[in-house]
Amino acid sequence: MATGWAQDGAVQEQIDDTIQDAVERARSQLPVGESLSHCEQCDAVIPEARRRAVPGVRLCIDCQAAHDRQQQQDSGYNRRGSKDSQLR
Repeated sequence: MATGWAQDGAVQEQIDDTIQDAVERARSQLPVGESLSHCEQCDAVIPEARRRAVPGVRLCIDCQAAHDRQQQQDSGYNRRGSKDSQLR
């Protein structure tokens, strides 16, 4: 199918690259190393079950939730994908 200047499959390649970048970014943010017994932000005790479930955990659940909300706000990704939202 003719798409002007773009080669066939260019849109799919762009989608694949975007997904690959997101996967690599998520993997780079996974905790590594030994889990802490106390949160590095608020010094609350991190439960043993959480330390076993998430190797390398450094934050308590409340601090992690706040961190995740902040990351989501700062991400800059257009998850809706509509052209209208891309123009804003």
